[in-house]
Amino acid sequence: MDRKSPVTREQAEAEELAAIGQEILINARNELYLNMRYMDVALSALFPVPDYAVRGLQTDGISLFFHPRDLAALYRRGRAEVNRAYLHMIFHCLFGHFSGARDPRWGNELIWDVACDVAAELLTDGLPYRCVHRHPSPLKREFTARLAEEVSVVTAQSVYRYLEKRQFAVQYLLRLRQEFFVDDHSLWRDSPNSDKNQRQGKNNDWDDIREHMETEMETLSKEAGGGSEGLLEQVKIGNRERDDYPEFLQKFTRLKETLKVDTDSFDYIYYDYGMRTYGNMPLIEPLETKELRRIEEFVIVIDTSMSCSGELVKRFLEETCSVLNQRESFFERANIHIIQCDDRVQRDTPIRSREEMVWYMEHLEIAGKGGTDFRPAFQYVDGLIASGELTALRGLLYFTDGYGLFPVKMPSYDTAFIFMKDDYRDVDVPAWAIKIILDPDDLGPVEEIK
Repeated sequence: MDRKSPVTREQAEAEELAAIGQEILINARNELYLNMRYMDVALSALFPVPDYAVRGLQTDGISLFFHPRDLAALYRRGRAEVNRAYLHMIFHCLFGHFSGARDPRWGNELIWDVACDVAAELLTDGLPYRCVHRHPSPLKREFTARLAEEVSVVTAQSVYRYLEKRQFAVQYLLRLRQEFFVDDHSLWRDSPNSDKNQRQGKNNDWDDIREHMETEMETLSKEAGGGSEGLLEQVKIGNRERDDYPEFLQKFTRLKETLKVDTDSFDYIYYDYGMRTYGNMPLIEPLETKELRRIEEFVIVIDTSMSCSGELVKRFLEETCSVLNQRESFFERANIHIIQCDDRVQRDTPIRSREEMVWYMEHLEIAGKGGTDFRPAFQYVDGLIASGELTALRGLLYFTDGYGLFPVKMPSYDTAFIFMKDDYRDVDVPAWAIKIILDPDDLGPVEEIK
C-alpha cells in the first residue's frame, strides 16, 4: 500500500491545482481567439505561471501569474469571468498601462490603478462577444454615464485626468477600485534594481504586437467590425506616434536675409592675425547678414465649438505662442491672424509683433460654443487674401477635434488640422490637408511668454 505523507499529498494537490489553472487559462485564451482572431499574437504573448505567493492574477507584461486557488474560485463564477480577466490583462499590456505606472505624469498610484482598470473594463464591455459578457452593476452604470458626459474617448490617461479634475473623495475612489478590480498591479512598479533594458524590451514587444493587431483588424475588417470599432480606434490611437510640433512649425517659416551679425561664418583666426600683424586693422570683417527661418505670415484657426475643450484650446495656443516667441521666430513686421470659429467666424485678431502676441495670451477669451463648420474660416481667409490683407500666406493651422464639415476645394495655401491624441475624428479630413496628432499630456504648463 502506497502511503503519502501529509506534506507530499499537499504538494501533489498544489501541483495538480496549478496544472488545472494553466489549462483553464489556455482554454480561456482559445475561446477568446475563436471570437477575436485578430488578437492571435496578443493572446499568446503572456505565459501562464502558477504562483501561490501572489494575490489573484497579475502580469508584468511578460508572464501571467496566478494563484491556483484564486483562479479556481474565479472559474466557479463562470467561464466569462476568466475570459474577461485574461483579456483585461492583455489590454493592460497592449496600451502600456504598466509603463504609465512609472510615469510622473500619473503620479497618484490609486487614481492610475483605477483609471487603467476602468479603461480595460469599459473596452471589454464594448465588445459584442458572449464569451466576455457581464451585466454591469448600478455603480458601474452610474460612473460610466458620468464619465461619458466629459470623456469621449476612454483611455487610461483620459480617465486619470477626469478623476483628478473631479477630485473625488478617496472613499469613492476605493469603491471604484473595488468595482473595476480584476488583477493586482504590484508588479507594474519595478524595484530600483530592476533591469531597465529588459523593461524597455518588454515595452517595445507590445508596441510591435499592437501594430500587428491593427493590421490584422483592418485586414479582417468584416470580423473586426460589428462592435469592435472602439477597440480598433484605441489600437490606432496607441500606434500613432506623437508629432514634434515645434519641428512641424518650421514648415510655416521661410529663409530671409536679416541684418544680424553672422557669427557662425566669422573666422576669428584671420581676424586675430590681422589685428596682431597690422595693429588696428582686421583682415576680415564679420558678415552683416544672416539667413534665418522666421514666421512672416500665416493663420491660426481655433475651433471654439461645444465639442472642443476650452482648456485644450488655451493649452494649444500657449504651446504655439511659446514656440513662436522664441528669440528668432518673428520678423520685425510679422502678419499672423488668430481666428476663432465655430460654425461662423467669431473673432479675428491680427498679430504684428512679439509684444502683441504676449498681450493676446494675457487677455485671451474664447468666443463661440456653437456648432462646427470649417468652411467659414477658409472663406474668411480667402477674403483676406483677396483684399490684400494677406499677401504671402505660408499656411493655415486649424486646431479642432475634427467633428464638423470640411471644405471640398483645396486652398491655395498649405493647411494642417491639429488634433489631440485622445479625442478626435479624422476620417473626413480631405486628402490635401496635413494631419498632426498631438498628445495632450505634452501640452503641459509652459513658461511665461516674455
